Amino acid sequence: MVKILAVNAGSSTLKWKLFEMPSEEELAEGLVDRLGQPKGNIKVKYGDHQVYRDDKPVANFGEAVASVMENLKSLGLVKELHEIVGIGHRVVAGGEEFTESTVVDDDVLLKIQNLRDYAPLHNPVEAQYIDVFRKMMPWATEVAVFDTAFHQTMDPENFLYSIPYKYYKEYGARKYGAHGTSVRYVSKRTAEFLGKDVKDLKTVVMHLGSGSSITAVQGGKSVDTSMGFTPLAGITMSTRSGDIDFSLVAYLMKKLDIGLDEMLHILNHDSGVLGISELSQDQRDLKEVEFDNPQAKLALNIYANRAAKYVAGYASVMDGIDVLVFTGGVGENSDEMRGQIIDKLHFLGAGIDDAVNKASHGVEVDLSSKDAKIKTLLIPTNEELMIVRDVFERL
Repeated sequence: MVKILAVNAGSSTLKWKLFEMPSEEELAEGLVDRLGQPKGNIKVKYGDHQVYRDDKPVANFGEAVASVMENLKSLGLVKELHEIVGIGHRVVAGGEEFTESTVVDDDVLLKIQNLRDYAPLHNPVEAQYIDVFRKMMPWATEVAVFDTAFHQTMDPENFLYSIPYKYYKEYGARKYGAHGTSVRYVSKRTAEFLGKDVKDLKTVVMHLGSGSSITAVQGGKSVDTSMGFTPLAGITMSTRSGDIDFSLVAYLMKKLDIGLDEMLHILNHDSGVLGISELSQDQRDLKEVEFDNPQAKLALNIYANRAAKYVAGYASVMDGIDVLVFTGGVGENSDEMRGQIIDKLHFLGAGIDDAVNKASHGVEVDLSSKDAKIKTLLIPTNEELMIVRDVFERL
């Protein structure tokens, strides 16, 4: 038995989970938040519902990693840090360079840094954290697990934009997608749940959360996905616009007299259901007032409509659908949104049992109605488990 750490790092937050392998037992999960602020937020869940908290300041990435190592020992999760033999890092953008999870060496780390233009808010931070972990735990096998890698099986007709081909060849201008690690886990787990071979299934995975994507998975491989060059594209999201006519973007920039960076901020952080409702990015807030607030209801309707249209389109891409799967924060917990989306897909043969749907939150369950021609499942995602599996395979 060995211990492996799964790391999900952001500019101000470091999330981690510790697993024992190959049993896949989750031993603990932690958070180091508010980096660089006067008061930090360190939290560890472990054991029998035990929780450790600390608000000491954490100045930088090095101190964040040091606090994780300190907590692992002080809480008795490891006797010695050398018990941790592998560390898996979520990396947002792998471009065409990385088609699978990869053991990190100096060359791989440099390539991750060089892909920063594809994910300027994520890749530089993730590269810095990988570098810190390599220096502080040099004995451990470090593995980069890329959000984009699963989608590298898409054909050119699905990943290319209708712009001059030379921009793809010279600058890598194409669809890369996101949520690949989540979709990979869910599509595999779906096949196991149904007792089928993943190679025999045509699956649409709806990862609905703060960021939302829809992916067509045929034979266990991604054939198309809603997110694009960045996670801004696709369906309406909590604060992201999803697909939009760029001429409208240029028009608004002129009207608002703003630059591209400010416009991108609006599209990423002020749009989506927040922008339409002008109230909240949280669908639970909108549900509470939808009957009295037309904009709240409209935002929810637009979200469901955009999602259903992508699902319907993927029936064409795969020449049919065997199973629809909900996952992600919204997909796992909002029975209302699940019902709203499926109501628009009856023509495909989709249908759900209303009682089962209303009673199901965050659990694996078959939501399908008795007369449904295609299955509809709820499968909670587990990206961290997928990450540690990838690390374990590479030890």
